[in-house]
Amino acid sequence: MNILIVFALPCYMATLGRGAPLPGRSALVEEPRFQELVQKSRSLTEKILGSVPAAHESCVRTESFKLNSSENAHLAIMAANIGILPAPVLRAVSENVISKTILTRISEGLQLHRALLSTISGRLQNKDQVTELMADIRDLDIQINKMLKMVQEEAVVLPTQPTVTLRLPGEYEVQLAAHLTLEQLLSFGQDTVRYLRSLDKSNEEETESWPTGVTL
Repeated sequence: MNILIVFALPCYMATLGRGAPLPGRSALVEEPRFQELVQKSRSLTEKILGSVPAAHESCVRTESFKLNSSENAHLAIMAANIGILPAPVLRAVSENVISKTILTRISEGLQLHRALLSTISGRLQNKDQVTELMADIRDLDIQINKMLKMVQEEAVVLPTQPTVTLRLPGEYEVQLAAHLTLEQLLSFGQDTVRYLRSLDKSNEEETESWPTGVTL
C-alpha cells in the first residue's frame, strides 16, 4: 500500500504541473512594465485595425473585393494559388494567462503580413497608406518581442520576417493579393487584440468597440 502511495504521488504532482500555468508567468502579467507593453501593443493593434479599411479603399479598386464579405471565403483557393500564406492560428487560452506560444505566433503573423504587404506595395499605384500600415505592424512587432523577452526563461531566437514569393502576373492578381492580405490582417488583428485585452488590467470591464468597417 505504501509503495503505491509513493509511486502515485509524483505522478499526481506531475499532472498538476502540466495543467497549471507557470507561477512566474501568472505574476508577470501584473508587473507594471509588462502591463505597459500590453497596453502599447493593444493600442497599436487597434490602430492597425482602424487603418486597414482606409488602406483597402486606397489601393483596391476592384469593386467586387470588399472587406468582411461572405464572398471572401470563395477566394481561399486563389489565395493559395498566388502564394499568400495563412496567418498563424491564435489558440484560445484562459484569461490572464501569458502564453509564449501565442506571443510567438502573433510576432510570426505580424512579420508575415508585413512581408506580404512589402511584396505587394511595389505593384500598387497608391501605396502611401499601405506603407504607413507596414510601419505600424513593425512597431507592434517590436512591442510583442519585448513581451516575449520578458516571458522567455531561456535565450531563444525571436521570429524573423519570412521570405514571401507571390505569383502576380497581372493587375488583377495584384488587386486580389492586396485585398486578401488586408482581409487576413483584419481577422488576425481581431484575434490579437482579443488576446491582449485578456492581459490588460487597466480596463477589464470595458466593452468592445471597433472602428467603422471593422466587425467581430
